[in-house]
Amino acid sequence: MATDPHARDPDPADVDDPIAYFLEDQRYHGKSERTLEAYDRVLHRFDAFVRERFDDADGVRDADRRECMAWVHSLRGEFEPSTIATYASYLNRFYDYMNRVGVLEENPMGLVMEEMSESIDTDPTRRDVSVPEMQSFVASITHPLERAVVATLLKTGMRVGELCNLDLRDLRLEGVDTALDLEWSSRVQLDRRPASLFVSAEPARGVSINGETRTASNKRKRDTVVPVDDELRRVFLEWLAIRPDPVSEARPLFLDTGDSWGQRLEPSDVRYIVKKHAREHGWYRTGGGTAENVTPHYFRHFFTTHLRDRTGDRGIVQYLRGDVASDVIDTYTHNWGDRVRETYLESIYAVTE
Repeated sequence: MATDPHARDPDPADVDDPIAYFLEDQRYHGKSERTLEAYDRVLHRFDAFVRERFDDADGVRDADRRECMAWVHSLRGEFEPSTIATYASYLNRFYDYMNRVGVLEENPMGLVMEEMSESIDTDPTRRDVSVPEMQSFVASITHPLERAVVATLLKTGMRVGELCNLDLRDLRLEGVDTALDLEWSSRVQLDRRPASLFVSAEPARGVSINGETRTASNKRKRDTVVPVDDELRRVFLEWLAIRPDPVSEARPLFLDTGDSWGQRLEPSDVRYIVKKHAREHGWYRTGGGTAENVTPHYFRHFFTTHLRDRTGDRGIVQYLRGDVASDVIDTYTHNWGDRVRETYLESIYAVTE
C-alpha cells in the first residue's frame, strides 16, 4: 500500500503490508533505490523464513525474539559475519521504525542485536593491488568511456554517484577547442584553476540540478576541486572525441553509449562496467566478499591508501575525498593552488602507463 508523507500515522490494523509501508516511508526519507532494494530483499527473506517455520504465521507481524535468533543463525555458514550483521541491522531498523510509528507493538530484534557476536566490518581487509597491477587492469580496458570512468574513479577517489552527477561544466581543460570540435563554459568555481574537476556537495536524488532531476546523491560534505593531471586529461580527450550528443540539456560528462544512447550514465551502469572488467581480470567472483572483489568503491579505497602513503598528508586526502575536516579543509580551500594542486600533481600515481 502507498503512504502519504503528510498523512497521520495509520491505525496498525489498516496497514496490510508492513514491509511495503516501511519501504515507502524510507523512499520518502530519501533512501536510494539500491538501499531500498537491499531492505526489500532482506525483509522478504525473513518474512518467508517465519512463514515457513509456522504455517499460520503472518510473517513479520508474528515474529518474536526466538524467530529472529533462529533466522540469524540460519544465515551462518552461508554469509560472512559482516554480511550477517548488516542483514540483522536491516531487520532491527525495520522493527524499530515500525514500532516508533505505531504499526508494530515491539522490536523483537533489539535484544538479539545486543547478543550477536557478528559485527559490521567498517574497515574490511581488501585485496592488495599494487599500482603496476592496477595499470595492467586499466590497460585491458579499451572502450574510451569505460576507460575514462575507471580512470576518473581511480585518480579522484570520488563515489559512483558523484561521478554520474558530473556535468560538462564541472570539467575545465585548456586547449580543448583546438583538440576537439567541442566547446563549453566551466563553472565559475573553476576560474583560475586550470585542468580541474568540480565535485559538488549539492546533488541529491530527486532534486533538480542544472535543469535535470538527479537519480543519485553526492555524499560529500564540502564542494571539492580536484586537479586533473596530464594522464587523466588525455583519457578525457579520448572520451570526449567520441562522446555522443547528450539527451539532457545539463550536458552530462559521462553518457551511455549502449541501449540508452546519449543519456546520463547511471550508478548501475558504472557498477556493471567495473564488475565486467574485474571479473575478466580475476578480481571479481559472484558471492565473493569485500576482501575479494574489486568494485567501484574499491577504487576509492585504492586512491585513499596510495595517495596518503605518497603524500604523508591525511588532510589533503580528506579534502580530495570530500570528508569532514573543517579546520584543515578551510585551509586547503583557500590555499588550493599552492598546496593541494602541487602536492597532488607531485604524488598521484599513473594508471595507464
